[in-house]
Amino acid sequence: MSDGIQWLVGLENWMSSVVFARGISAQELAVRMGADPDGATEPITDAQAWGLDMEGYRPGGDGDGVVRVGECGGWSFALEYGDSTGGDRLAEISRGGVEAVRYVPMQEHPPATVDYARDGVALCGFGLHEENQRFGEEPDLLVPDLIAGQVLSPDGQTLLSPEGPDDAGYEDFRDTYRRTLGVVERRFGLSLPPASLEEARLPAYAVRGTPDMRI
Repeated sequence: MSDGIQWLVGLENWMSSVVFARGISAQELAVRMGADPDGATEPITDAQAWGLDMEGYRPGGDGDGVVRVGECGGWSFALEYGDSTGGDRLAEISRGGVEAVRYVPMQEHPPATVDYARDGVALCGFGLHEENQRFGEEPDLLVPDLIAGQVLSPDGQTLLSPEGPDDAGYEDFRDTYRRTLGVVERRFGLSLPPASLEEARLPAYAVRGTPDMRI
């Protein structure tokens, strides 16, 4: 569990998202994101996933989306590629008592986002460095954690970090993202080995469109 997820802030080129689910297998997570349960490839690397034949846009149809899936620290995870929209189904993923967290990395604006769902309900979500603009059925669920993590002031509305790249160096701005990811990491016990995005070999599934899954 030592890797955590704060290192995800340093991603500069990988702009897809990662979905975590607790209470289901990695295969079931892929299925709930739109995969055929029998559609897994042999385990492949991140580079091989990006090398699959995926169309980002198809007139009159869906773009192609793929996920690579695995398990770590009691959570299953899915790394989204291409035009995957499986993570948009977070409430559906969480049905039956499952917990689900999605992180969408972005560098500045629109901001990176975190969403949390449980038992079929999208409970809360917010943009990083926009933690005072929350949404969901229980938008304030993580406010005590964000206050304890010095992301928000005790009023639950005032941001404690610098305003952004114009007010601080870029590294400082990334530090504000890292602080919020640290809160999410500790609250849910999330971890993802950095190797998962590179050399680790994980099974892949098509979750949208008709990508060519031949390696």
